[in-house]
Amino acid sequence: MGAGHAHKLYRHGHSPVHDLPPHCKIAAVFCFVLVVVSTPREAMWAFGLYAALLAAVAVVARVPAGFLLKRLVVEVPFVAFALLMPFVVPGEQTSVLGVSVSVPGLWGAWNVLAKATLGVAASVLLASTTELRAVLLGLQRLKLPPLLVQIASFMIRYGDVVTDEMRRMSIARRSRGFEARGVRHWRVLAASAGALFIRSYERGERVHLAMVSRGYTGAMPVIDEATATRAQWAYAAALPALALAVCLLGWTL
Repeated sequence: MGAGHAHKLYRHGHSPVHDLPPHCKIAAVFCFVLVVVSTPREAMWAFGLYAALLAAVAVVARVPAGFLLKRLVVEVPFVAFALLMPFVVPGEQTSVLGVSVSVPGLWGAWNVLAKATLGVAASVLLASTTELRAVLLGLQRLKLPPLLVQIASFMIRYGDVVTDEMRRMSIARRSRGFEARGVRHWRVLAASAGALFIRSYERGERVHLAMVSRGYTGAMPVIDEATATRAQWAYAAALPALALAVCLLGWTL
């Protein structure tokens, strides 16, 4: 899969979390999210413990709180949706700060907001401690369908290429005195988008032809074999195991 590919979410470090094999971290985060989703919404204390567990992981991984909080902005659509629920979900009404809201809507908003925030935070921690190339190797190790892994690999590899092409086209337009200021400039932007699509499609055909000429038959060779010891699996399983204990208490108390 070539050289390591850094991304904006990744934070370089040498913590115990960084050093875990990628498939261990992916499995741990996946299981943690499943446990969080399975927790009854009424057990509000349980979500506080989940947040504490993630905070402990962030401390071990040496990921600053500010870095993590900035990346949580991606969940703003979920927040907006959750804030609307008390006003649109039918059911018993109650008053909050003088405003009449739905009780089922409040519970639904809390459920969406709490679980989405924890899920996004866990994903951000995974991305902060794992390079994209390592994530793909981990998915491959977890036996994800090879075609999906290849699609993700190509998308990551050529996302920067297409973005750079867009930047060059924008510079070319500005060097000719063009600046989009209103609806009348949409035609030029649409033509640029069409040209970008054609260039990307042609580049993809050239890349595929080059791969076939070098022996590509539908499967990428595995260069690095990601392995994990029992101790590493146990270390990674600590997060979902503790979360599972909290979830079971949430259902029984």
